[in-house]
Amino acid sequence: MLLLALGLPVSARPAAAQAAPPVIGPDSVVQVAAGAHYNRGWLHQLFWGFHYRQEWATPVAAPVFNLRTAVPGGLVPVKEGGSFQTQNLRLLAPDGRQYVLRSVDKDATAALPENLRDGVVGRLMKDQTSVIHPYGAYIVPRLARAAGVYHTNPRLVYVADDPALGSFRAAFGHALYLFEERPEGNLSAEPSFGNSNQVVSSRQAFGQLLASPRFRVDARRYLRSRLFDMWLGDWSRREDQWRWAAFRQPDSSTVYRPIPRDRDHAFFKFDDGVLTRVISFVKTNYQTFTRTIHLHDVEGLNRAARPMDKSLLVYLSEQDFREVADSLRRALPDEVIAEALQVWPRQIYSLSGAEFTDKLRSRREQLPMVAEEFYRQLARHVEIPGTDQPERFVVEAAGPWRAWVRVYTREPNGRGMLLGARLFDARQTADIRLFGLGGNDEFEVIGQPDRRLRIYLYDGQGQDLVRQTQPGRNARMRVTFLDSGDGNVVRVDKRLVAVEPYQPKANEYDGAGWLLRHRLY
Repeated sequence: MLLLALGLPVSARPAAAQAAPPVIGPDSVVQVAAGAHYNRGWLHQLFWGFHYRQEWATPVAAPVFNLRTAVPGGLVPVKEGGSFQTQNLRLLAPDGRQYVLRSVDKDATAALPENLRDGVVGRLMKDQTSVIHPYGAYIVPRLARAAGVYHTNPRLVYVADDPALGSFRAAFGHALYLFEERPEGNLSAEPSFGNSNQVVSSRQAFGQLLASPRFRVDARRYLRSRLFDMWLGDWSRREDQWRWAAFRQPDSSTVYRPIPRDRDHAFFKFDDGVLTRVISFVKTNYQTFTRTIHLHDVEGLNRAARPMDKSLLVYLSEQDFREVADSLRRALPDEVIAEALQVWPRQIYSLSGAEFTDKLRSRREQLPMVAEEFYRQLARHVEIPGTDQPERFVVEAAGPWRAWVRVYTREPNGRGMLLGARLFDARQTADIRLFGLGGNDEFEVIGQPDRRLRIYLYDGQGQDLVRQTQPGRNARMRVTFLDSGDGNVVRVDKRLVAVEPYQPKANEYDGAGWLLRHRLY
C-alpha cells in the first residue's frame, strides 16, 4: 500500500516495455517509441515527476540502421562500451574511421549492487531516466555550429535484430540509437571537429599539458564551450565527456581545442515532482532546465567540470568572460533556435517545441550575467599548475589589493617564454596557490604583495629556487613557501615570506599526480 500511495510501480517492468518488437528488414522506416515504459499514472508523476514522459512514450519515425550501407564499405561492430547508463557499440569502417551507436534509452541501475537492481530502488532509478529528453542531443549540432562550438553529428536510427551485429546481436537489437562519428584520430575531413588531424582523449591531452609547456588549451574556446553547456543546462561535463582537437602551431607548439560530447544531461527536467523537488535541494548539481539560470545554481550546474575549469580558465580575466559571453549570446539569434528545433520529429516538436523555444531564448539573454557569476566563483580560490618541465613563477606586487602572477618557461639565459599572466584583486580572490610540479622551478616574489591576498608556493618534485626581490616592509606576510625539503634553495626574508615544511600530497607533487584531480590517472 505504501508503494501505491507514493505512486511507485510494483511490477518489475511495465508491460509496455515487454511488447514484441516489429518484424522488419533493412532499409525500412519504423514507428517506435523511445521508452513507452516511462508512461506512468498521474499519482506516480505527482510524486516522481512528469519529466519528459510524453516524449518518451510517443512513437516517432526512424530509419532501420543497416550496417552494410551506413557508410561506404559497411561497418563492423568491434567493441561494446559506454558509461554506467548508456549502451554503446563501437563500429569500424574500412578506412579506419570509427563510429558509435549510443542508446537513446538509459539504464543507470548497472551502478547498483545486483540485489537492488530489480527492487524498488532499481525501478525508481530506471524510471528517472525520463528526466532526460530522449531527443535533446538531436538539436545540439545546429546550435553548436552557430555558437562556434565543436560537436558530433548524431542521427536517430532504429537497430533491428540484424545478423550483421554478430556477437552483439542479443544486446543491441530492437531499440532506438544515435549513430555518430567517434571523435578520435585523424578527422581532417570533418569541419565539426575543426578539421584536426589528431583528436585525442582527455587522458592524453591532460597528460601532455602537464608534461610540457609546449602544449596548451585554447582557453577562450573552452570558455565558450562551457557557457554553451550552461545555456543547455548540461551539468554533467566531467573530463570523460570531452575530446580534444590538436592543432600544430608555427613554433612547433600544440594547441588543443575542446570537443564536447555526450549530451545526455542537457535539458534535464527533474524537480517537477513532489519528491524529486525535495531531492533537488540536496543534490544541487541536478539542475533542471528552466527559463531562468539562477545565480545560486551556477555552482551546482558546473560542479562536475570544476577541476577542469579551475585549471584551463585560470589565465582569463573578467573582461575575457564578458566578451566571450556576449559573443555567444549574439551568435544564437531566434532564427537559429527555431531552425535547430525543426530537426525533431513532428510529434516531438508539437510536445516540446514551444517550451524549448521560450527557455532557450530566455537563457540566452542571461549568459553575460551567468558568465560574471561563473568568473567570480572561479576567482575566489585560484590554483595555477606548472608542468613537469622547469618553469619560473613570478608574483609581483601591483599596489593596494592587487598582484600580478606571471608564469614563464625557465631557461638558462633567464629569458623564458611567457606561458600565462593575470592580475589578481583581493576583493575577488582570497588565495592563490602556485604548484611547481615536476622540474627544477623558480619562484620569484617581487615586492610585498597586498597582505589581503594569501599566496602559497608549492615546490613539488625537483629542486627549486625561491627568491625575493625589492622586499617591502610589511611584516604581516601572506606569502608562504611550502618546502618539502628535497634540496630547494630559499633566498627570502623569512619575516616577509614564510617557509613551512610540508609533505606533498600525490596530487600536488608532479604532473601524473595532478591527473588525480581530473579523475584521469
